Amino acid sequence: MLKAVPARALLLTACWLFCACARQVPSTTPESPSGSAHPPESFAKLVDTIFEASFDFSPSNGTAVGLHAYDSKLEDLSRPRVEARIRELETLLARLRAVDRASLSFDDTIDAEAVESQLLAEHFELSVVRGWEHNPMLYAGLPGGAIDGLMKRDFAPKAERLRSVIARLKAVPAVFAAGKANVQTPPREFTDLALRMAKGSVGFFEGSVATWAKDAAGNDAVLQSSFLAANRAAVAAVKDYARWLETDLLPRSTGKYALGEERFLTKLRYEEMIDLPLPELLARGEANLEKDYRDFVATAKRIDARLTPAQVMARMEEDHPTAQDLIPSVRRSVEGVREFLVAKDLVTIPSEVRPRVEETPPYARSGSFASMDTPGPYETKATEAFYYVTPVEPEWDAKHQEEHLSLYNAPVVSVINIHEMWPGHYLQFLYAPRFPTKVRKLVAVGSNAEGWAHYAEQMMLDQGFGNGDPKPRLAQLSEALLRDCRYVAGIKLHTAGWTVEDAARLFREKCFQQPANAYEEARRGAYNPTYLYYTFGKLEVQRLAQDYQAAKGPGLKQFHDAFVAQGSLPLPLVRRLLLR
Repeated sequence: MLKAVPARALLLTACWLFCACARQVPSTTPESPSGSAHPPESFAKLVDTIFEASFDFSPSNGTAVGLHAYDSKLEDLSRPRVEARIRELETLLARLRAVDRASLSFDDTIDAEAVESQLLAEHFELSVVRGWEHNPMLYAGLPGGAIDGLMKRDFAPKAERLRSVIARLKAVPAVFAAGKANVQTPPREFTDLALRMAKGSVGFFEGSVATWAKDAAGNDAVLQSSFLAANRAAVAAVKDYARWLETDLLPRSTGKYALGEERFLTKLRYEEMIDLPLPELLARGEANLEKDYRDFVATAKRIDARLTPAQVMARMEEDHPTAQDLIPSVRRSVEGVREFLVAKDLVTIPSEVRPRVEETPPYARSGSFASMDTPGPYETKATEAFYYVTPVEPEWDAKHQEEHLSLYNAPVVSVINIHEMWPGHYLQFLYAPRFPTKVRKLVAVGSNAEGWAHYAEQMMLDQGFGNGDPKPRLAQLSEALLRDCRYVAGIKLHTAGWTVEDAARLFREKCFQQPANAYEEARRGAYNPTYLYYTFGKLEVQRLAQDYQAAKGPGLKQFHDAFVAQGSLPLPLVRRLLLR
């Protein structure tokens, strides 16, 4: 659902793309550095150089894609290193633009456009949006994810991975020191979430990491001692960062999150290759919201015409698991979706391996209800994939816990399973080793990955999933409305002066979200401004499905197999690949 772009996604932009804030800097395309002419060079070698530089800057992403030379390193987010990365991106862009595109094959031309777009996106994020100066969440979530990436997959013996864990733990204090030095006046919404993440990370390091490390060290007392020293320092740094967030940064968190129209559209154009005027972009989202709203009302009447649509949804949400049974209930529900997919022969499933359903790690719970975490395309030994479900937080009051659990009612969970697993994110991941080029293995965008998974929800219902029961259809439409509201809210929050409360009202009134969840969704739009990519991507995949079948012949399976075989490139590029 909320944070389900695959682990390989957006690698060139590393962890920067979710960090949106306003800064009064003109959004210009970077020019070649003054006086630097770059002669043409081998495109394949340049691609290697570009990704090596990306992983040097973001080694935890190197680990995530299965390149374990980066396992002992952690991101350096100090100002000098970030500024050096900005200059490096300008040089790489100049070198890429010096490549003679006319000499490239069709496939290499597509890849060159994808790489250029993502280099531009990262340069824009670092040099113009500058979330690293405004978003304390960036620093709060990074160490936990980097450590967890070494623990959860068995790509090497535990003792070997523990040595890498120790090396990264030793670098954790520097990450938080960089955050304290770089972040000045963020929006309060960002600091609130960063504080939640930091406090959750304390328990993660003291509990999950320590327990795993004790087992990994075995009888090696020296290794265990080295871990304990590094972990103590890391925990102290996390606690210090949490104190700083609460006592120092929070009182001065008066910054604005809105990007403004120009920066918003530039971000979309670089990240997703979406290039539409704002009025047309907004009109598409509003029209789809109204269509799905009408369908939702009509479906609710089929269930119980005596109740309002909100009452029908509330009645359906009452049938949810307890906090204790949340994870087991999701585990019990997943196989039926796969069985339907196989019976209908809607797409080729290239593997029998299933993911594990687990709790979302504490460091990753900001705004996430469910997500998929898959091994990278270059991972040769570890096959573990994780379908994460976010539990209730113990500090929430009873009302908040009830609202959170209501999202996991059986009809909605069946639709989430489609999105996250079959034939959504997990199926697309299973094709990753088959993607034809390095670029298609390593570059992915939200409008493709999330658009495909969101498309899958409606497609499965249209193909008969649920046997005509209106409740799964209502759940599918509920999920569609949620994404439609994200579409509109993201635009309004960043270009029309909306507050988070304005956006929360939209989620309550048009998406039938409970107040606590409506606020979480609205707040997400503040730091994830382009989360319109769910609905926009779905609509583009639907349009491509129609055009593909008109050109190549009818049959969804043929289209689905062709689509997932291309990787998660920007959709305009996938369209050219499939319709050539």
